[in-house]
Amino acid sequence: MRNIVKIIFGIIATLSAVSCGNNTKPLLPNVSGKAGEVIVVVGKDNWEGNLGNEIGSLLARDCEYLPQREPLYSLVNLAPSAFSDMFKLHRNILIFNIDSSVAKQGVIYRTDVWARPQCVIQVNATCADSAIVVLRKNGENIAGAIEQAERNRVIANTLLYEEPKLGEVVSKMIGGRIHFPVGYNLKKVTDDFIWIADEKQCSTQGVFVYKYPVTDKTPFTEENIIARRNAFLKEYVPATAEGSYMTTSVFVKPGIKFLKYHNLDFVETRGLWEVYNDYMGGPFVSHSFYSKDGKEIIVLEAWVYAPKYDKRQYLRQTESLLYSFEWDKDGNDGK
Repeated sequence: MRNIVKIIFGIIATLSAVSCGNNTKPLLPNVSGKAGEVIVVVGKDNWEGNLGNEIGSLLARDCEYLPQREPLYSLVNLAPSAFSDMFKLHRNILIFNIDSSVAKQGVIYRTDVWARPQCVIQVNATCADSAIVVLRKNGENIAGAIEQAERNRVIANTLLYEEPKLGEVVSKMIGGRIHFPVGYNLKKVTDDFIWIADEKQCSTQGVFVYKYPVTDKTPFTEENIIARRNAFLKEYVPATAEGSYMTTSVFVKPGIKFLKYHNLDFVETRGLWEVYNDYMGGPFVSHSFYSKDGKEIIVLEAWVYAPKYDKRQYLRQTESLLYSFEWDKDGNDGK
């Protein structure tokens, strides 16, 4: 059985065992709050001072590669005295414990403290200035933990309401699968290109999967990745106007990062897409990596078209699907 499903069943089995051994332990309620929202528990004076500015520069900075300005997360400040049981059910909570009696300064990461699936992060410091130092030292890990929690919720929900036939289509071509929720449909499939999308009246969340032979010693440069992307989109993704097709916007230079997730090394590429000879566009993010035998490059791409709405959450949802990718265990290599 596939790895992610095994993990989910393992968690369920563990919870069942615990409940059998201790019938008095209450089950945690589901989390509350909007996706992409973080409650920050810190006093008003610190929130409106240098510490609050530091928190904002970390978690409310502009989300990269969106066509308009949107914060990375939506922050809600609560004073410690206002942090009641109702707010303890929130999905993402960042607590600042600022007290001169703090023995060890640092960051504590916890999950499912008052609800599930919940991310709770506590920053311990003796004073506001020390809290800023701790935040600067651990800022990317804090942001990463919240991002991973948001991603995991999307994947868990996808597994509950999965459209498995779409994963099978991907598996046949590349020897691994992405998990798609109900609502996504197959738009196009060839020997080397797949287009799957969730199309609604005013928005589209799409995924491309494509592969090509390794013909270059440096296939993961931004120039090579974008050149290959543009070639595939010109051939397979036409738009409504005659002679129009999806391509990569030249007005914002794409950015790449070399990342690793679940033992898969890949190159993340972010940028903006547009339609040649038409007026459409939006953000995209892709993961490029070697096939099992190292002879091909595989690309998984998430993109969004939502001209009437903010795009941060649309892209975060679609991008999370890329992180559900896993190689097949039955020997299928996509050949």
